[in-house]
Amino acid sequence: MDKNGKELKEIVKDKYGKIALKEIKAEEIACCGTDSCCTIDYTVFADDYSQLQGYNPDADLNLGCGLPTEFAQIMPGQTVLDLGSGAGNDCFVARELTGESGRVIGVDMTIEMIQKAKENANRRGFENIEFILGDIENLPLENSHVDVVISNCVLNLVPDKEKAFLETYRVLKSGGHFSVSDVVVLGELPEQLREQAELYAGCISGAIQKEVYLKIITDTGFTDVQVQKEKKIQLPDELLNQFLNEEQVMLFKKGDFGIYSITVFGKRPF
Repeated sequence: MDKNGKELKEIVKDKYGKIALKEIKAEEIACCGTDSCCTIDYTVFADDYSQLQGYNPDADLNLGCGLPTEFAQIMPGQTVLDLGSGAGNDCFVARELTGESGRVIGVDMTIEMIQKAKENANRRGFENIEFILGDIENLPLENSHVDVVISNCVLNLVPDKEKAFLETYRVLKSGGHFSVSDVVVLGELPEQLREQAELYAGCISGAIQKEVYLKIITDTGFTDVQVQKEKKIQLPDELLNQFLNEEQVMLFKKGDFGIYSITVFGKRPF
């Protein structure tokens, strides 16, 4: 991994560790790189989990950008892996779907998040959930180990997305599948807005073009790849007005280009 990739990982560990310890809130993440700082309001991505069975408010840190469990086709008895499991929010929802006979594994590279997730699981007496400290680019799991992989607004934080999807492919059983929610860019943003928008909506994430993201998935070997849900991230007027005139703001709001949250499905063939 190059130096920049290592620096990004250390930044992510530091900021998400502080969120887990409640030293900062999700909307107060700052200093996204070595030569720029910003505030990322991740709450602009968040969907409402409260209506889902298994929802645990103690584990909801407003860091997601979708509801991958709604699209993941999780069945009772299956083994589910959550990449970047954080405080365990998606794992607890997945456990409700896989049932007592199933198993849920959460992997996260932040020690503080793993500790918080374990506390949340122990508090509820869950014995079929396991949280493991690990790197998504080098998963601490055996080959062909899980039936379903989920992830929520995490893969965009990974410097080497190709390696992350290769690892996802490796740990999935033949015929297994993934459903992940993530952040991508669609089209070309206006030049004067591009950098600031990326900073606002996930500067440490390195969100990439949607077509590039999907090509990485298909090049990895996944089949039946489809976008299950797509939602445009609404940037605040105060940000748009700094760099665009009134007519440009209207065109931007009506245009198809921008930053999007997408939920994507893919299957490992038999």
